[in-house]
Amino acid sequence: MLFPRKNLRISMFVTTALAMALPGGTTWAADTPEPPAPAAVRQPAPKAVHKERITLAREAIEAKDWKKAILILAEAVQVHPGNPELHNLLGYAYRKQATPDLPKSFENYRLALKFDPEHRGANEYIGEAYLMDKNPAKAEEHLAKLKSICGNTTCEEYQDLAKAIAQYKAKNK
Repeated sequence: MLFPRKNLRISMFVTTALAMALPGGTTWAADTPEPPAPAAVRQPAPKAVHKERITLAREAIEAKDWKKAILILAEAVQVHPGNPELHNLLGYAYRKQATPDLPKSFENYRLALKFDPEHRGANEYIGEAYLMDKNPAKAEEHLAKLKSICGNTTCEEYQDLAKAIAQYKAKNK
């Protein structure tokens, strides 16, 4: 026998004692990831971070700080790529900045609608983007979609897009 039973017990005792003496009670090899942080220093849960980002983005949008809103939202969609509201707000910020970036705006509205085809805000805003792109027929498609989603013509998104289309048509007779 290579290790007599007595030596094995001593070896186990020494290893256990050393492990308990180290911070956290465990040894970690250099190539092993760090153990989880204690609860007091852990990062907030993803939902809390998500809500914080949306709040910060909405504040930036309210202040018309499009650059800040885009930075916050672009980071947020990296963490939550399937969130339609983040894509909708990012599309809105790209569209509303001093020099609108319609390709990026359309890209984000389309992603929002891919993840939630009945997203009322994204349907309204992509319709408004189509008007900026001089494509009222596509805007009217989204107006019809809003009528279907809302079940009537009284929801705010329908009313806003209908008004924008009417103004566009009056201006471009």
